Amino acid sequence: MANKNKFAVFGAGCFWGVESSFRAVEGVVDVAVGYAGGDLAKPSYRQVCTGKTGHAEVVQVEYDPARVTFAQLVDVFWQIHDPTTLNRQGPDFGTQYRSVIFYSDEDERKAAEESKRRLDESGQLGRPVVTQIVPAAEFYRGEEYHQRYYERMGIAPTCGIHGRAD
Repeated sequence: MANKNKFAVFGAGCFWGVESSFRAVEGVVDVAVGYAGGDLAKPSYRQVCTGKTGHAEVVQVEYDPARVTFAQLVDVFWQIHDPTTLNRQGPDFGTQYRSVIFYSDEDERKAAEESKRRLDESGQLGRPVVTQIVPAAEFYRGEEYHQRYYERMGIAPTCGIHGRAD
């Protein structure tokens, strides 16, 4: 039987907390941290941290679409970071910490755009949403020491807004 899982890529600041948050979502099969949206093939963490590669710190979420939809993942994305801050999450700043949704097809683009529009129009954040919604880019898996970082270190996620990871 063929694997029916799908993948979604989100950037919301510090990827350790984003990974931890998505791992807790029912229907998410796996999450990997890495980099996307830049110009350099196979960038390293050190290279991305310079802000010169154009990549964002992102997570690639593998999910079972029979159990959770892309739109539901977008809803989680809005809750785990501040999408109103340009190139910044908490103390982390630079384009590598930008808020971004990478879409794979027209349905995902529409779902992300509609969700962003509803969030903006709700006024609940008090400022405009600056999240980029862009076509999927090559995902480069981050170094193994970044994968499941909080879990391996035995610590609770510490980056986030209102006690939530970002």
